[in-house]
Amino acid sequence: MKENREKKNLVQEKAELALYRAVMTLDSTEDCRRFFSDLCTPSELEALIDRWAVVPHLVGGLPYRQIHKKTGVSVTTIGRVARTLTDGNGGYKTALQRSCSQQ
Repeated sequence: MKENREKKNLVQEKAELALYRAVMTLDSTEDCRRFFSDLCTPSELEALIDRWAVVPHLVGGLPYRQIHKKTGVSVTTIGRVARTLTDGNGGYKTALQRSCSQQ
């Protein structure tokens, strides 16, 4: 049983890396839009967009209720994103910095 689990984990890890490599090949916003629209269900994509929409507001120090009013994103989701900003791997902050520098 353990061997099957290890094999599955290795397959998952390879698939994860392949996904990241695929994302890195996308050259434009339109390429990204098409890829994520194909990859995600509409509700999955909406959840990703909601999470990303609140990041700049949280980094800017806006209170949760004001972020909710501006974005319509639930306070629960805002709290989860805030926790990830604090305790996560730094991905939101890196992406935000890089996307702001490209504008």
